[in-house]
Amino acid sequence: MRHLFLLIGLVLIGGVVAVAWFFPAAWWLFLIVGPLVLLGIYDMLQKSHTILRNFPVLGHFRYFFEMISPEIQQYFIERHTDGTPFSRNHRALVYQRGKDLSPTHPYGTELEIYKPEYEGLTHSVFPVDPPDDPPRVRFGGADCKQPYEASILNISAMSFGAISKNAILAMNHGAKIGGFYQNTGEGGLSKYHLEGGGDVVWQIGTGYFGCRTDDGNFDPESFQEKSTHDHVKMIELKISQGAKPGHGGVLPAGKNNDEIAKVRQIEANTTVFSPPGHKEFSDPAGLLNFLKKLRNLSSGKPVGFKLCIGKKSEFTAICEAMKSTGILPDFITVDGAEGGTGAAPLEYSDSVGFPLEPALKFVDSELRKHGLRDQIRVIASGKVLTAFSIVKLIAYGADTCNSARAFMLAVGCIQALRCDTNKCPSGVATQDPKLMKGLVVDEKKHRVANFHRRTVKAALDLAAACGAKHIADVTPDLLIHGTDWQREGGTTAG
Repeated sequence: MRHLFLLIGLVLIGGVVAVAWFFPAAWWLFLIVGPLVLLGIYDMLQKSHTILRNFPVLGHFRYFFEMISPEIQQYFIERHTDGTPFSRNHRALVYQRGKDLSPTHPYGTELEIYKPEYEGLTHSVFPVDPPDDPPRVRFGGADCKQPYEASILNISAMSFGAISKNAILAMNHGAKIGGFYQNTGEGGLSKYHLEGGGDVVWQIGTGYFGCRTDDGNFDPESFQEKSTHDHVKMIELKISQGAKPGHGGVLPAGKNNDEIAKVRQIEANTTVFSPPGHKEFSDPAGLLNFLKKLRNLSSGKPVGFKLCIGKKSEFTAICEAMKSTGILPDFITVDGAEGGTGAAPLEYSDSVGFPLEPALKFVDSELRKHGLRDQIRVIASGKVLTAFSIVKLIAYGADTCNSARAFMLAVGCIQALRCDTNKCPSGVATQDPKLMKGLVVDEKKHRVANFHRRTVKAALDLAAACGAKHIADVTPDLLIHGTDWQREGGTTAG
């Protein structure tokens, strides 16, 4: 193949030279043929890519189509119901609610409702009217001096670095308009989390970004100074994240610019790996004592921890330590293995940790078993997007829900799957100023607030359709699954 291409190339060059000799105006042909022949010769001589070595020039088409394969999949192949992580129908739902349009769907369901994976709700023939005002959930136990009342839907953890400053500003302004909170993610508390005036939950990760010493240990003075800010309503200690439990966060060097490095108190333009675990504690009692320390330093604000369930015995040990020490978190955020991330090893995203629903059921059950459930709020986090997902997770034991990717979609994310490359075309998951400028904060903040308002209302409507006057009254028996048809001997689609 290589010899054939070389022969063809030489013949083409010779032919072009001959034609140009008699017709000087044809020299422009050399501008086309010449570079292709030179590229082909280079492809044959290079040793890194087998395809290019065996198929000079033509092999580049393979890499081109591979590069745009997500776009081909999304725009030409994907059906309305089978896109991942979120289907086209669900992405359209967020866009429509963000634009304050009626997100109606024509002609009937496109789901195969006889399949085992189908989920739904049992409505009541005696539905009730939904409440006029959305509910608030009170966070803060006996040792909390500054309790906080939260919405049932809030913005989940996304760090400055993982997403752009424009995305953070749009979400924070939207949170202010809609009366819900924004979680900072483990990347630290930046000025962009505070500028819009929205409520903030400051997440402290294993790297202690924003409140760390030069050697990476926790800095109590820095934490105390920032945590007492009026906009900071709660403190969340990140133990593990659903998309990469036991691994720690990753900030690619391309996203770690000077401003982000200053917020995180790290060296700029380096890839930053958060430690897999905390330096400040190594057992359940140590975890609870550290939470107590954070509560005291923050002047009594609600504190809690976030984790993805792995070994169930370890969570049971934490519950037992709560009983023995008398130190209780104000809340626990349960993250599922299906949760999102800007960058993670595929094996962790695909193969580590419990999915959200069984994890949530377990945490709720274990807290009740130890007599702690009434004193601790539970937040569900992991692929929360529709009103149905909120109702379902509350039925399984959550008090409130957090969502990250839904709010990313609300500010313009198109699920391009470029989050880890710094080339997000929508300006959401990038630090490239040229891409970031396309995300206009004054426009997108209203879409954040609109999406939240309409989704919470839809959740209340669904609960009312099931006969529940308050969304907190929904219970697991209101849920139906495709497997129910099989157990009852019903028909299943093949």
